[in-house]
Amino acid sequence: MDRIAPFILLSALLYGAVGQFEWQRRDAFDEIKSRIEKVNSDNCPISHLGDLYLPEDSVSHLPDIKDININPVFPNRTALLLLHNLALSRAFFYSYTLQSRFIRPAINDTYDPGMMYYFLSTVADVSSNPFINASAIYFAPNSSYSPSYRGFFNKTMPRFAPRTFRADDFNDPIHLQRISTMNTFTVQDLGAIPNNSQSSDYTSDYYRTNEWYRKWLPDVVKNRQDTKVTYDVKIRYANNTNETFSFHGPPGADEDPGPVKWTRPYFDCGRSNKWLVAAVVPIADLYPRHTGFRHIEYPSYTAISVIEMDFDRIDINQCPLGEGNKGPNRFADTARCKKDTTECEPIHGWGYRRGGYQCRCLPGWRLPPNVRRPYLGEIIERATTEQYYHGGFSCERISWIHRLPQHWERVPKWMKDKYLDKFYEYHNSTNGTSSRRSLDHDKMNIDEVLRFIFDVTPKSCKNYHKQELTLNGDIAYGIEEQFGNEARMAVRLANFISGFLQVVDPYEVYSGTRVADFPLSEDQMIAETLSLLMGDSKIWSAGTFWERNKFTNRTLFAPFAYKEKLNTRKFKVEDLARLNGTDEVYLNNEWFRFLKQRWSANFDSLEKINMKIKIRYNETGEYLKKYEVYPNFYRAANLDHGYWTKPYFDCDGKVKKWVVTYAAPFFGWDPLRARLEFKGAVAVTVDLLTLDINQCPGSYYTPNAFKGTHKCDRKSSYCVPILGRGFESGGYKCECLQGFEYPFEDAITYFDGQLVESEFNNIVADTPSKYDMYKCRLSSGHATSAGLALLLAALLVHVLSF
Repeated sequence: MDRIAPFILLSALLYGAVGQFEWQRRDAFDEIKSRIEKVNSDNCPISHLGDLYLPEDSVSHLPDIKDININPVFPNRTALLLLHNLALSRAFFYSYTLQSRFIRPAINDTYDPGMMYYFLSTVADVSSNPFINASAIYFAPNSSYSPSYRGFFNKTMPRFAPRTFRADDFNDPIHLQRISTMNTFTVQDLGAIPNNSQSSDYTSDYYRTNEWYRKWLPDVVKNRQDTKVTYDVKIRYANNTNETFSFHGPPGADEDPGPVKWTRPYFDCGRSNKWLVAAVVPIADLYPRHTGFRHIEYPSYTAISVIEMDFDRIDINQCPLGEGNKGPNRFADTARCKKDTTECEPIHGWGYRRGGYQCRCLPGWRLPPNVRRPYLGEIIERATTEQYYHGGFSCERISWIHRLPQHWERVPKWMKDKYLDKFYEYHNSTNGTSSRRSLDHDKMNIDEVLRFIFDVTPKSCKNYHKQELTLNGDIAYGIEEQFGNEARMAVRLANFISGFLQVVDPYEVYSGTRVADFPLSEDQMIAETLSLLMGDSKIWSAGTFWERNKFTNRTLFAPFAYKEKLNTRKFKVEDLARLNGTDEVYLNNEWFRFLKQRWSANFDSLEKINMKIKIRYNETGEYLKKYEVYPNFYRAANLDHGYWTKPYFDCDGKVKKWVVTYAAPFFGWDPLRARLEFKGAVAVTVDLLTLDINQCPGSYYTPNAFKGTHKCDRKSSYCVPILGRGFESGGYKCECLQGFEYPFEDAITYFDGQLVESEFNNIVADTPSKYDMYKCRLSSGHATSAGLALLLAALLVHVLSF
């Protein structure tokens, strides 16, 4: 055996070993992968600047605010959309709160948030969202005012940049389990640098990877007052006084460019040492301040909000350019589908790796009889030469093609009775308010239920009892996934309030001139609540509801923000504490009472957020020093700790729509700072009618009221949901089962659910219909085999008869 081993090694060297991927040619994926592997934490300080960036088209299908409410956002872009919305929300918050000094009395102090407010805000951005890697606020030179130092009125810090990024705590001494929790965060002020240290100055060209800074800063206003967009907020306080506050903010969605700019993927050298992608939004303020001459205080961008996520968590689209993939896309046409018989379709959840697609048969072709589903890209990418080139991953041509008739007639009575017996819920189908009774049946008539829902309007809702305007919870199946980003916005604010109440002690005394942060103010809570609404267009209302006597100097406090139009620059805010009657006080809301009871005693399941905070040495920065409590932590709720309400029509509320509310709790210390207690909840409300209905079958335990209501022919096809159809029937397609083929001359290979539903309703209405033709045909191979077997059986019987 020892003599044979050298022979094997020599043969491998001379002739080469047959590798699994030897049939694959080098493409754009290999190019980007080699550039990523070229840079690491050891060599990035001396690497060429170009090596620290990837091409701009390495990330495709970036969310565009102009397109969000028009076309559906693919599931593989929901994390980028969250990045987009959160950066926009933070920019609106700081723009509002930095200018809110104009609605307060002029004093020799600043109303701006303190340093810990900035730090804990960036921590909440990252800790509440597992998709986000880092969050930061970068101020332009000498543009940041702070109440955190005594005698610092109308003075600015040279640089100020609070930043938080997620750290790997696998070997951290504070975490002895040796399991990465993803809940440890490094918090630093990147503006605390020595004088004339250009390589550490994030505003300098020597900083290397500060493309995010150059996106909006420095801002040159050229002595004009009309360079920034104005947003209007009508505020109604608890004492029923009204006020309209106008402030300057990021660019509007209708402007070009929009409010959000994206960076190229870059290596975060010397910080997190990862490849990141960032969304950047400007923060507006009136600068300079307190001059005594308002006409020379110009609206300008004084800071930027930067939210970052890992590049390797972003799905790539390997399909060829076309509708839905118009480019620019560096990875276009790198899929391994055989173009003569198949076409590429992207699927989500793969991140930055090959195989995030499936190969479907082209029109006029079908899968082989032994293949059940389209070919998965990951399987193709791992195939050998033999598997790929010799009969694998191809489709077979169908034998003959049908055409749908141009004219059709009403179906015979026996056929109508057959389908009505199959879908017995359509017997004696009715319209109007009585159609709600279908909700209580074992098998729902989806058309009756939808007619009832759409018949309820702001004018007609008064004619219904409150119980009739509350639907079953399974009507909103899928809302946790489809509106997960909106729920995370509420969790983020609840997370921040929990951190501030547990970490910041307003009565703490520090050495030197540094002072503790003030308690949370009404203006800050109004701005935080309003920013949820302005940052995410799918949120129609948002509120921060405090428990009785838990907010400073207030018995009740509940800032509630809402809008009356989808795309608008005018918003309204009310303090619901003014409604203190027994029937209308917010403390009696079902979701508030549920959360208060749930979190009345046990807090063990809350997330523990560990922080390593380093703050500036003094007002001018100089260098970093550890925060007095190092490391520090607080406990906060995650997404699963919140509460989804049943769908309801908000007839007596501000948003008169079919809506669903999500509420997330926040916590703080009791008066003795000995144990946690429930302090309140953050609630956001979304439009139910923008939810996609899933009519496809599901398991018996799946809480979906619409499951199994599709009209696909179950003998020859199966149901697949389609995104973007909204709260209407027909949001699916009927794909052919294994052994069947799509028989018609068409540009698609499935039956569209909207056409299927429409033709079925024609049968119910006794009008001309072609529903009976929406069936897949037994594949020609199976039909030929069956015919041949029948012929042989007949011959055998004939021979045996003699």
